Amino acid sequence: MQQWKSSSSSGLAIRQVRRQAESALAKLRKDVRALDRELAQLRRGEVLLAQLAGSKLQKRAATGRARKSARGKVPSGRIDWKDVLAQLPKQFKAANVRQVRGLAAKRPSEIFAGITRWIDAGSVKRKARGQYEKRASRA
Repeated sequence: MQQWKSSSSSGLAIRQVRRQAESALAKLRKDVRALDRELAQLRRGEVLLAQLAGSKLQKRAATGRARKSARGKVPSGRIDWKDVLAQLPKQFKAANVRQVRGLAAKRPSEIFAGITRWIDAGSVKRKARGQYEKRASRA
């Protein structure tokens, strides 16, 4: 009988904690919806002010990408990977690719994605781990 009472009281405690968690979650969701509405209102105001000032808002300003590039962490513009390949020596490493102008701030995954595209296209051959060689152009 003693064991039944303790499990009953622990079950009651679990239910109370669960109710408190559900209540906190409901309040949090309500707060998030209110903040979303406020943010949407602020964005509409931003668009109106931009129109009054005569400037056009770019889509990426809303996503936050403009702030990153303003700090200089994300280079702007697309990379012409064929041009990058042309600037590399016959045998090169990923570090050589990074030395090409405009690629210093690129993430390693982007550098290796470019190298992989060159390999898939047949422009580059992998010699050893981390070492690559340009193939003769097929014109």
